[in-house]
Amino acid sequence: MKTMDAMERLESEVRGYCRSFPVVFQKGKGSLLFDEEGEEYIDFLSGAGTLSYGHNNPRLKKAVMDYLEEDGIVHGLDLFTSAKRTFLETFEEHILIPRGLDYKIQFPGPTGTNAVEAAFKLARKITGRANIVSFTNGFHGMTLGSVSATGNSYYRDGAGIPLTYTTFMPYDGYQGEDIDTLDLFRKMLEDQSSGIDLPAAAIVETVQGEGGVNVASFDWLRGLRKLCKDFDVLMIVDDIQVGCGRTGSFFSFERPGIEPDMVLLSKSLSGLGLPFSLVLLKPELDLWKPGEHNGTFRGNNLAFISSAEMIRTYWSDDTFENEIQRKADFIAERLKKLCKTFGKADLELRGRGMIAGIQCTPSELGSKVSAAAFQRGLVIETSGSENDVLKLLPPLTIDDALLETGIDLLEASFADVLDGYEVKEVASGPGGNGQEQGFLIRELVGAYE
Repeated sequence: MKTMDAMERLESEVRGYCRSFPVVFQKGKGSLLFDEEGEEYIDFLSGAGTLSYGHNNPRLKKAVMDYLEEDGIVHGLDLFTSAKRTFLETFEEHILIPRGLDYKIQFPGPTGTNAVEAAFKLARKITGRANIVSFTNGFHGMTLGSVSATGNSYYRDGAGIPLTYTTFMPYDGYQGEDIDTLDLFRKMLEDQSSGIDLPAAAIVETVQGEGGVNVASFDWLRGLRKLCKDFDVLMIVDDIQVGCGRTGSFFSFERPGIEPDMVLLSKSLSGLGLPFSLVLLKPELDLWKPGEHNGTFRGNNLAFISSAEMIRTYWSDDTFENEIQRKADFIAERLKKLCKTFGKADLELRGRGMIAGIQCTPSELGSKVSAAAFQRGLVIETSGSENDVLKLLPPLTIDDALLETGIDLLEASFADVLDGYEVKEVASGPGGNGQEQGFLIRELVGAYE
């Protein structure tokens, strides 16, 4: 049996995911991972949302391999390349034009946090203001600017210096379902004695992935858009984890019917797991001077090729979007049944599209179920401020049989952990807020008892 000795001995203590899934993975194909011993795992982690189109997607991989065989440019700074032109033309034709969107495209560094940093820098340059508004439980990255807009104290404490120029406001539902948290935000901006500096921008995730699969209602998102316009604050949608189809539409803000000033994409944008990010910005906001924000790896020519192929393959019409919704409906119904089956546990189901979360109380229940699932051959992570939310992120391309098997394994893992586990009763009564645009948003198991 091959060991992990070299990796455990040489790799920094900062490593994280490998502690939860302690095997050596060797291969990935579609929705499956394989370790060095040949054991098979269904992947509901998908590279934290990066592998929405599966491992080694054959069409995307072939496009990249063909490009390499032709000695295509691999690294090109921000030079014009045929690969870049292919991506830009494809993105415009199949993504921007059909949605009536008018954006310029900036390629920052290759990761999501690079996109966040670029957006903050540009917003401050445009407005002449320093403050950024973020929201409770938000996660936007780990570099100094983006971690300043990240709520979790564990990540913030790692910065080692005071994190400034960011103000946090309560996310939708943070103070309970009956309170519109935007009322506080508006009041603070209207009151000249509130102590809040007028922000350059507000950054928001329509669904907070790392924060615990918290889902903003469509009305709240529309209200935030109006508030930003009323106070001349730029609205930035961080679609890094839940963009590129995860919520059902290519952008997560399409169904609320809003149009942000800036949009951030990364993770699954390349379609193949290659580092790639971009900032979409309204043309009138493109006030950069040449080279004013740059980086050695801005743009990724291999990712240009794979992303263009991904867009042509899956987003040239509405077929794939309809498939995502069909699978999302299946996930919702199965998880409703799962929560009903374990009705004596304190579980809360959240989600939209093909991102779903099950909040577990007590908080350690989520980690125990994740560990039990891994023993059964399912890779699923936890999220939330106390790692108390099991987060389902299967590939969007997963076939029906594997999706059903994965949820079967999750249900069996709950049974394993809850066998003899002392849980409190959940009061019967109506649960959920009945919002039609997301499945079972914040709905309690108590609704089914």
